[in-house]
Amino acid sequence: MEAIRSPLGAMKSRHIATAHLATSLPDMPDGEYVVVQFYTSFEHKALALETVTTVKEKSDTWRVSEYLIK
Repeated sequence: MEAIRSPLGAMKSRHIATAHLATSLPDMPDGEYVVVQFYTSFEHKALALETVTTVKEKSDTWRVSEYLIK
């Protein structure tokens, strides 16, 4: 995640674009997921779409399973 984020510089602002629950996602095993997308402004990129996907593990804890920036 740091390799993706650090070239963009400091985050200036972030606003939730969408958030949804899913039990099935492309290229991932079935499970409980929350997918949140943010419109984000960074020091070196005026507007980006960040996607954070979390998955619920067997221990009932949530972890980030995917992080993307477009």
